[in-house]
Amino acid sequence: MQVLDSSREIKEIQEAILKKGSVLGGGILKVDSFLNHQIDPRIMRIVGNLVYQSFKDQSITKVITVESSGIAPAFASAESLNVPLIFARKKKPVTMKEFITESAPSHTKGGIVELNVSLEFLGESDRVIIVDDFLASGQTIAALARIVERAGATLCGFATVIEKTFEDGRRLLEGFGVPVIGIVKISSLEPLEFSE
Repeated sequence: MQVLDSSREIKEIQEAILKKGSVLGGGILKVDSFLNHQIDPRIMRIVGNLVYQSFKDQSITKVITVESSGIAPAFASAESLNVPLIFARKKKPVTMKEFITESAPSHTKGGIVELNVSLEFLGESDRVIIVDDFLASGQTIAALARIVERAGATLCGFATVIEKTFEDGRRLLEGFGVPVIGIVKISSLEPLEFSE
């Protein structure tokens, strides 16, 4: 695995946010052009490698996320760690027989989302990290963490591409007692400002 200069790589993601992102108001940062609608493979490789550097010594067996905007960074992370990716389904398919469901409020969806994970793919022997595109309120990511715990798996940490540090998400996730990694931290949207 390639060792990255994390400060240079983080700067590249920050520059993509500045050049291609836009603030829509109401606490929404639109990054559809490279992160969660159209995907920039180079940015995803950087994300995957940075997550690998943070968790390479944790014997991770699975990466878990939520469909659909978390899939790209979670897949890149799973590929870098050489482990499977599970994504929570928002609508339970008929093929899912034994599963765990949790609900969480979604700011971008404007309501409650239901998350479903099959017990066929998650169990007591798993060591899991949760990877997502954004950390804002942390509610959806915390719902995933509850699924991991209910399945009897070991939660080893959280990683997100963009963390809005002005929201309470980090504090909520720190309550699980594992590392919380925000690759790019944004301290303000208006004006757009990054923090360490």
